Amino acid sequence: MAKSLLVAYGLWALGGPLGLHHIYLGRDSHALLWMLTLGGFGAGWLWDFWHLPGWVAAANGAGAPGERGGTVPALSVLRLAGQVTVGMYFGLVAALGLPWVPALLAQPLAVGLGVHLVSSVGDQTTEAPSVLAAAFLASLLFQGRVLAVLPVSVAASGTAQRHRRYKLRGLPRPRLLARLYHLGLACLAFTAPLACRGLCGAAGVLGTLLTLPRAAIELLFLPLRVGRLLAEVLGFAGACPVRERGSGSEPSGWSQRQLRAYKVLGLPVGSSTEDVHRSYRELVKVWHPDHNRHRAEEAERRFIELQEAYEELAGPRRAAAAAG
Repeated sequence: MAKSLLVAYGLWALGGPLGLHHIYLGRDSHALLWMLTLGGFGAGWLWDFWHLPGWVAAANGAGAPGERGGTVPALSVLRLAGQVTVGMYFGLVAALGLPWVPALLAQPLAVGLGVHLVSSVGDQTTEAPSVLAAAFLASLLFQGRVLAVLPVSVAASGTAQRHRRYKLRGLPRPRLLARLYHLGLACLAFTAPLACRGLCGAAGVLGTLLTLPRAAIELLFLPLRVGRLLAEVLGFAGACPVRERGSGSEPSGWSQRQLRAYKVLGLPVGSSTEDVHRSYRELVKVWHPDHNRHRAEEAERRFIELQEAYEELAGPRRAAAAAG
């Protein structure tokens, strides 16, 4: 099916930075490069405007923009610069998106793939194994440092230029759905690590933002807490008759044993001696073991608790009365 120059320009205007016009013309490597760099960082998309007529003619079988002068393409300074730039770009993206992968693995692989992608644009290509080997060897020399993306990219680009060649003609072209599927997988492999990294960073920022209101409240109450602490240190806050204990407030003059004794006898704290005697006599009759043979263990336990509570409350009072 013949390609229309008007359609190509329309796709260039509507989705040029995403390489829609290259997909239309069957230039999948160029389309993928534009997807991953947003139209060659914008400049490449504008540059395409002047080359669309020649690409449309090549897609229609009317000849390539330039005649092949031999089996090896001519050296292109523009392609070499693009290889170095995109190789560095892919290497930096790998360092940001794959921090958990060793640099000696992620960096040269990303740089080599970026260089090879630029080498495969148009009617040219290169030997991918040689490019990757050069990238890995250069990365070993610089021990995978982030700043090594430049020399690694230069080494891989030089190797790509040395092994440059034309693509074979007459090969069957895959169907559009298969081409889009492969382009989608390549874009996903490139963007997924960056998206994961971005989501982790956004979650960290959101967590920080959520803690800001609490931090602001703590800051507002800081002077009050400091003043209270100073008052306690200086003794101004030590005369409070009520203190916090557990879930409620209890008189500070009673011990835990006495509070528990009042609770066992079912009396309010501070009850009189007569109330202690009366409650004790009534509860002893209820929980005496002789009257509770059907629940002897529980009755014996309650009876002992009553005895201990009565001794705790009435014992000191009897001693005080005898001394008086």
